[in-house]
Order: sequence, then C-alpha cells, then structure tokens
Amino acid sequence: MYEHQGLQEVFFVMLYGGASMMALLAALYLLLRRTNVVSPGVNSPRELRSWAAAFLFSVVASHVWWYVLGIHWLEDDRFLRNAIAITLDRITFVPMMMCVLLRMLQHRRLPLWPVVAAMVPFAVIAVLSIVQHNHRFELYMESYSLLLCVVFFIIYVREVWCYGRWLRDNYADLEHKEVWQSLVLIACILLVYIVYTTNEGALATEYLAQWLTLAIILFIVWRVDTLERLVGEQVKVVPIVDGAVSEQAEDAVDDVVDTGADVAMLLQTRCETTLLYVQHDLTLSQLAAEIGTSRATLNAWLSEQGDTYHAYINRLRIDHFIDIYRESLSVEHPYTIYELVTHCGYSSYATFSTAFRKRTGLTLAQWMKKENLAKKSTHHAYNGYESR
Repeated sequence: MYEHQGLQEVFFVMLYGGASMMALLAALYLLLRRTNVVSPGVNSPRELRSWAAAFLFSVVASHVWWYVLGIHWLEDDRFLRNAIAITLDRITFVPMMMCVLLRMLQHRRLPLWPVVAAMVPFAVIAVLSIVQHNHRFELYMESYSLLLCVVFFIIYVREVWCYGRWLRDNYADLEHKEVWQSLVLIACILLVYIVYTTNEGALATEYLAQWLTLAIILFIVWRVDTLERLVGEQVKVVPIVDGAVSEQAEDAVDDVVDTGADVAMLLQTRCETTLLYVQHDLTLSQLAAEIGTSRATLNAWLSEQGDTYHAYINRLRIDHFIDIYRESLSVEHPYTIYELVTHCGYSSYATFSTAFRKRTGLTLAQWMKKENLAKKSTHHAYNGYESR
C-alpha cells in the first residue's frame, strides 16, 4: 500500500496537484471570508470555519509530504517513507477531521483534548518502529487506527443522537439538517480511509482517493456555509455580595418563580394571541424570553403538561394553517399552499408536511380533498335551501 505509483503519471499528478490547490483555496476562503457565498443569509459558527480550514490545510500538507517523500526523498526506502508520511497523516489529518465533526454538533461544547491524547500512540509507535526498523509498523498503525475509528464512531453516533434530541427540543421547525449531514461527512472520510488502506499500489484506487478528496473538500465548504450558528441559552449570572445573593438578584429569581405559575396565561397572551409562533426559527430560549420567564421554567412546565416545545409550536402552526386555509376557501382567495405554509412559520414544505400528518393523521392532499368535499357539500346544501 501507499506506493503512489500515480506520482509517476502526468495526468494523476495534475489531479493530485488540483486537489491540493482546491483544498488550499477552500481553506483560505473559510478562514478569511466573513460572509458566505453558498448561503449569504446564513451565519456560520466561526470556530467551525477555523477547524474546517485547519482540516483542509492538513489535506494540503499531506499531499505535499507524500509527493516530496515519494519523488524527491526516500524514494528507495519504502519503510522509512511510509513510517514518516503515515505518522504525519495520523497526527494531523485524523485529529483535524475529528475536531471538525465534533464542532458540527452545537448542542454542547465537547472537549477536544481526548482527540489530541488519542494521537500520542501514533507518534510512539512510529518512533519505536523507526528506531528498531520494525517492518510490522504498518500492522501496528492499522490496528490502532481501526480501534480508534470504532471508538470514535460509537461516541459520534451517540452524540449525533443527543444532538438530534437537542434540535427537536429547542428548534420547532427543524429546518436544520445537521444530523444526517454530519453522518454523510464521516461516511465520506471513512471511505477515503478505506480506499487508502486497501491500496496496494493500484493506480485506480489512487485516482479514486483523489476524486473522493475533491468531493470531501466541496462537501465541507458547502456544509460549513449552510450550517446556521445555533445560539444556546445564555446563563444568567446571579451576583453575590458578601456571601449573600443581592436584593436585585432575589427579585429576579422571584419574578421567574412567579411567572412559572402563570406560564399558561403568558403563552396565551404573548405567544398564541400575538401569533409569535409563526416566527421562523423560533427557539425555546427566545420564546421563554418573550413571555418573561426562564428557559428551564418553560421547559419544565411543558414537561408537566406531557408536552414538548417542538410539539407545542408545531401544533399551533398546524392549527393556524387549518384556520387560514379554511378562510381562504370561504373567500376564494387564490393563495398557494406554499404561501400558506410560509405564513405559518415554516420555510420547508417537507418539515411542514411531516408535522401536518403527525397532527391530523392525514397527508395534506388527503386533508385538502376532505375539506374541499365538505365545502362543496355545504355549498350545495345552502343552494338547495335558497331554492325552496
């Protein structure tokens, strides 16, 4: 494996250099540009852009040292070349990849130091193998890589599941597709890894690896550009004076406790009556702030009612859609379905359709057919009454 015989072929070298240049340009774009090109209205997390840029720089570096080692240096010492290049890949490319994947999940700030600690064995194995000139180096590397991949995959799938729950609890319309897109990215990266580790000098697999690298570069730029920064709840700091809570802080806490008993009334007057729920991307924290209570109080009250924020907002939005659809039928107003869906707070028809079926037990087409038949029956009955 890692023969890189393609470095002797001009077309492969062009593809190899093109992938390196695209990774470099993509890294500079993510690092230096303040606004998105793919989705201008999206505010991407700055930290994620920095980690994605670092990952792409590691892709460039990997291409450089494989080319230098394979063509201009150590070209006759395959063992030493692989020991150095593979180790460099493992301690740069691999941790950067893991950090990007973890930073795509915004439900909590996951620590990154375990990623750095997991790279230490790669360096230890490499040093011992080079000193002892142990040709079983690649076997040790692959065994530890496999173990690391399995452990990270298990942890990441669990975190993605937790992230999905966090999105459902905090973002009513779930327009964000972070969950499945994060899994797609890890699948693409693992595919490149499999291609490289099963590459026994075959030119076809080297070509495939470069095309997959190009796909990953484009995917990362698109994913980062379209990933909206999701702002979590701001924790309120309670000031302490001489070991005691200040009077202002006590008043603030009392206000939260008092409003907790009146959450139903607050929701009725400040959310349902004002149609606040039709605001796009309304979050649990924003709703809590609007009704004058804390996020924890609102969430606890909803749980006591056997409800969730996601279900509550979608229920209001679907009921609102039903009302304005029936009104549009009665006045024969030429609204399109998409316009009505947008008026209800959804920017995705697919999300609306799922919520509608869960609320009514019918697809939108089935429900509309039923409503139209009911309107015609009422109209015919009214005409019959008028003709008497």
